[in-house]
Formats: sequence, structure tokens, C-alpha cells
Amino acid sequence: MPKSPNELTGEVISLFAAVNRRYAQESEAAAATHELTPLQAKALLATEDPVPMRRIADRLHAEPSNVTAIIDRLESRGLVGRSPDPGDRRVKLVAATAAGRTVIADLRARMPFAAAPLDRLTTHQRESLRELLQLMLDT
Repeated sequence: MPKSPNELTGEVISLFAAVNRRYAQESEAAAATHELTPLQAKALLATEDPVPMRRIADRLHAEPSNVTAIIDRLESRGLVGRSPDPGDRRVKLVAATAAGRTVIADLRARMPFAAAPLDRLTTHQRESLRELLQLMLDT
């Protein structure tokens, strides 16, 4: 017997929650092994190559002032360093140190699902999922 729209919606919402929970649990556990918060770990993962603070803020969906405190903490632990952007000396670039790159590699190894949650989907399936999610947000 076909499911009602309300039943289907409930299943989809439940699946969204399960994906989010799995991502969060895996990220939290990996971060905790390095005494990092999940947000600190996510910021560190964004610094494999030198990146402006603004881009880290965008990736974290956070205010730049909040990102400054996160980067301060990572820098105090020797995981990242800051330097002026050669193209615009007003901009600070953040890059992982050698110790930071070691932690990044370990975080990625501990987060196979969080690092690549869409791996089991084909390119076509990913495109379809993106379009459907965008359609939900456009309404």
C-alpha cells in the first residue's frame, strides 16, 4: 500500500535527522580525541591551504569575530599560523602548521562518513539531491 504524503514526509525528516546525527557524532568523537570542539576541528580542516579568515567564517556559517576566537585557540596550540596575504596586507591568511596537518590527517581518518557523506551517491544522484534540497529552500 502506498504511503501517505505525511508518512513520506515523516520518513524523509527522520532520515535527515539520522544523517545529521551520524555526522555530528562522528565529528564530535574525532574532535574530542584532540581536545577540540567540533567547530575548532571544522575550522582546522579548512586550513590545509592558506585561507582568509572570511572564508573560514563562511564555511562555519559564523561571524568573523567568533572565528577569530576559534583561530586564536588553534594558534595557541600550535595547530595554525597567521600571515598577511601578499595580495592584500589587510587580510590575514590562516594555514595549518605541520602539527595541524598531522591532526587534520587523523581527523579525516576518524571521520569517513563526515568527510564524504555522499560517497555512495552517483554524480547524477548528487545533482538530483542538490536540486531537490534547493527547491525546498526556495519556497
